[in-house]
Amino acid sequence: MLGILVPEFPLQTHIFFWREMVALKQMGVEVAMLSTRRPPEGACRHEFAAEARRETHYVYPPSLADALRVLALRPAATARALAYLAGLKESSLKQRARGLGLLLCAADLLAECRRRDIQHVHVHSCADAAHVAALCRILGGPSYSLTLHGDLPVYGVDHASKMARASCISCDGPHLKEQIVNQVGYPAEKVLPNWMGLDTHQFSPAARSNGQPGQLQLATVARLDACKGHRFAITAVRKAIDEGCDVRYTLAGEGPERQNIERLIAQLQLGDRVKLLGTRGETEVLELLRRSDAFVLSSIGMGEAGPISLMEAMSCGLPAVCSIIGATPKMLDDGVEGFLIPQGDEAKLTQAFARLARDPALRQSLGAAARRRAVANFDSAATTRRLLEFIQLHTGLTFADAAGSSGVKA
Repeated sequence: MLGILVPEFPLQTHIFFWREMVALKQMGVEVAMLSTRRPPEGACRHEFAAEARRETHYVYPPSLADALRVLALRPAATARALAYLAGLKESSLKQRARGLGLLLCAADLLAECRRRDIQHVHVHSCADAAHVAALCRILGGPSYSLTLHGDLPVYGVDHASKMARASCISCDGPHLKEQIVNQVGYPAEKVLPNWMGLDTHQFSPAARSNGQPGQLQLATVARLDACKGHRFAITAVRKAIDEGCDVRYTLAGEGPERQNIERLIAQLQLGDRVKLLGTRGETEVLELLRRSDAFVLSSIGMGEAGPISLMEAMSCGLPAVCSIIGATPKMLDDGVEGFLIPQGDEAKLTQAFARLARDPALRQSLGAAARRRAVANFDSAATTRRLLEFIQLHTGLTFADAAGSSGVKA
């Protein structure tokens, strides 16, 4: 059995983890869903949320009876685990002391792995969940692998310790492989750049006309956080309207920046042009994309890797206006599937919006190219198979017949 460990599963952004689990099961893999802690009620609006919460084993709070029994029966391994925590030189003393709680969670994880005959744990994080998997391995638990979903600094420190015992590592984009190899010193041949995929049959284009010249319906699916750069896109919408374009903009997502965004909308007198939908489930997101003309992702800073919302939009045949951030330059080519924009560049955003508004034929050609690229690169059946094959290659374990894949390249 293959365990999949996801921090605080399921949250609203965890749709791609669920898709991976579904794809694994379709390949005949027995999957155990694992998580660090139970998320708040209502934290995930997707249809799978109830099933996911019901089937997931949470290692926090740990079963003290199970954890203490595991530690008591393995005094030498427990001493090695304590030495691991003491050796986290990049972590503060407080963080290392907190590691004692992670050790109890690791012992709980080991007990669960023994109960369910979990042979390997794949961890979708390089933060504390990676420490839990490493400690579980030191205690005598199964092998583990990791996926890095963003720039290394976002996931804390002591990455060399987390990764030293990992069988292999996947990451959302080639730029993250460079970080793992160059900054951590992990062997390049054991790192797989891959994507968190989607069902490209489900996320398919709607039948639509070219639209009227001068009109443009934009969409964004992202949490309302300052790092998503919504303010730049909204300001660019105002400027495109002032240049004579009929632009409308719909944002799906919720978050701490909502009040600031609402104030900006009012300040720019865009109340009839910009709509905030709040959090939406997968079906509603698909409907939004299908009635839109183009997709916007104006993120800034660090943290983005291979944005799943961008993949969904491209799969629906939408041209993308996207910040140069994370792996986005590897996901689309400027002028081919959309436009790549320097972070925070309102002038370039405005230019892209106006160009798309005035040229429906361009929207159609860019969108068709985006759809082709999504099908070729982002389908979850293919991305999951690549990950499974890579894990099998580096563990010597067999979870499913991997025949028929397109091959794996590190």
